[in-house]
Amino acid sequence: MSYGQGGPQSQWDPWTPQSQQPWKSGDDDGTPDWAALADASENRKKRRKVLLVAGGVLATGAIGTAVAMAVSNAGGDSRAGGPSSLPATASLPGGTATTAPSFAPTSAPPPLDPKDFIASANKDTAPLSPETLFPGTQLTMGETVYKKGATSDSKNCASGAGGTLATALAAGKCTRLMRVSYVKDGVAVTVGVAVFDNDTDAQRFKDRADKKSIVAALPGKGVKAFCDSAICRSTTNTLGRYAYFTIAGFTSGKDVTTKDTKVFAAGNDLAQFSFRQIRRRGEAQASAAANQ
Repeated sequence: MSYGQGGPQSQWDPWTPQSQQPWKSGDDDGTPDWAALADASENRKKRRKVLLVAGGVLATGAIGTAVAMAVSNAGGDSRAGGPSSLPATASLPGGTATTAPSFAPTSAPPPLDPKDFIASANKDTAPLSPETLFPGTQLTMGETVYKKGATSDSKNCASGAGGTLATALAAGKCTRLMRVSYVKDGVAVTVGVAVFDNDTDAQRFKDRADKKSIVAALPGKGVKAFCDSAICRSTTNTLGRYAYFTIAGFTSGKDVTTKDTKVFAAGNDLAQFSFRQIRRRGEAQASAAANQ
């Protein structure tokens, strides 16, 4: 009786559970087939070698991926705001270096000095007359309103000078003397403006003027005669190529004393207004020259 029917017997594999040891066909004395076992062992060694090689390839790929990720991360993440690993534009192939534009240092010209335009007749060329310096029919200083009276304009400076003023004007080579009078509540003031070619001549006049160098009062057009023989208050000043004077007193002929504050105030108002008008001439001409 034969027990080998039913197909070939499964081969035994010590690495596979429930596998059977190989049996030789035909009669068997119970001894294992050593040749078959040797072949099986050799096959297992080859399989393990293949598996080890494949595993090494996979490991190498994983290491390469990790290195690539590390290099990428070392370059910075733009989403995290890190610095870019790209080189500067100048070092890129085909790139061109760029530099910030440079400009030559410049400075604004100094502003024109208004004093320069009233220091010499060469620059002080704006229209000049009693009406340009003292326009209108009245003058308002603060809350005080003075009514304008007579005006005078002469190239003969001595014609409107009193005391030692004519001598002082001649020393400075005065070329013109303008006068304007104002009145308020019985107090009259005559303001005079003398014109010189330059501020050097005006300084020469100033050096010769004294307390007796007074401008002559100018009555007319609503202003009664004043300061003919009475004591009056006078002032003398210079600005640029100009000298300006005031004489103030009562139209009643009364002498002025230190207690007569209205007379002093009137003389100060006209002196201050004269100064402002001369200064404005310089400012206006400096501004016009700067805009040309």
